[in-house]
Amino acid sequence: MNRWIRRAAVPALALMCSVVLAQAPAPKGADAGKAAPVAGSTEAQIAARFAERSGMKPDQVFRSQGGLYEVLVRGELYYVDPAVNFVIMGRMFDSRTREDLTQKRLDAALKIDFKSLPFDRAVKTVRGNGSRVLVTFEDPNCPYCKKLWQNMSQLNNVTIYTFLYPILSPDSHEKSKAIWCSKDRAAAWDDYMVQGKAPAAAAADCKNPLEQNVALGREFGINGTPTIIFADGTRGAGAIPMESIEQRLAATSKK
Repeated sequence: MNRWIRRAAVPALALMCSVVLAQAPAPKGADAGKAAPVAGSTEAQIAARFAERSGMKPDQVFRSQGGLYEVLVRGELYYVDPAVNFVIMGRMFDSRTREDLTQKRLDAALKIDFKSLPFDRAVKTVRGNGSRVLVTFEDPNCPYCKKLWQNMSQLNNVTIYTFLYPILSPDSHEKSKAIWCSKDRAAAWDDYMVQGKAPAAAAADCKNPLEQNVALGREFGINGTPTIIFADGTRGAGAIPMESIEQRLAATSKK
């Protein structure tokens, strides 16, 4: 990450454990999967200037409000002027409707084909009839993942697929491996996240999908935990309040 971004960077979302990943492929999403900007276009020129000045290659560039452009890089959105002399990091709202325009763009650009996810590589937790479904990417060393998981104990009639995503600490991989290799993965995950009760160390030859999960998360531009993916392919980041999760579950169940 270039020094001007590093100096300016501030947490974009509270209650989220973030990590900077190496340059990854463009996230798999509705807009992120499109071809690069047409050569010679304003978007292509902005992409080139941004890459030169930041050291990061944009995945996509979009025309935004107020004469600005949006630059999508590994799941993060930056606002720039056409000359890329100024960069804004933060969220843009419509003052008339209070709509979060940043989230609207990210929801579209980073939308995921939910049904194509490799659910067999996730810890499956079923509550009640399990009729509502969501996915989380979580690291056992993330305190906000623990907060989210404990809060989600309030959810009823839900199936939660947790992709163990060890990206935060040197021992995240071993903790995740121990959970995955437990006889009852769902119980081991819940015991650790709620009570701090660690499972026995995994056997050295225990097969696990952790490296595949990390690669998958990088493809999706997931740079922090927890990240939630809803059944309509949209996502949420951080320890989202239960009221918001319930609202989004209700909305996706109607589609």
